[in-house]
Amino acid sequence: MEWKPLPVGIDDFEKIVTGDYFYVDKTLFIKELLDAKGEVNLFTRPRRFGKTLNMSMLRYFFEKNPEKDSRIFQGLDIMKAGEKYLDHMGKYPVIMISLKSMKQPSYELAFEMLKKALKGEFQRHWKMVSDSGRLTDADQRRYPLV
Repeated sequence: MEWKPLPVGIDDFEKIVTGDYFYVDKTLFIKELLDAKGEVNLFTRPRRFGKTLNMSMLRYFFEKNPEKDSRIFQGLDIMKAGEKYLDHMGKYPVIMISLKSMKQPSYELAFEMLKKALKGEFQRHWKMVSDSGRLTDADQRRYPLV
């Protein structure tokens, strides 16, 4: 068995699976999430339990991104789970915000960091949303102001 380095401090799913790090396949978490059919999902775990890594995995799986493809999931368990699950791959805009980078000495600074993160996600999805034809004229004008 070849020893691989542990991905200590790395919470980007693609970087771990393509970077030849030791990785325990948790992609069936995607199947469990879809089977649960929850409108809202809350993931609570102690710090350093992989919450951000799992969110990153979900983002890579579900997010519409023509520059990325399913190759990072090749050989992982979710690819064997069936078409019912793979049909969801790359179909949705995903908003991912981790609060771990928002530790600040005051509420005001933390709130500013949260607003900045939300704005970044809005801007990241602007082209897809604006091209969807679903925004009203008022929404088209308001969206970039967020």
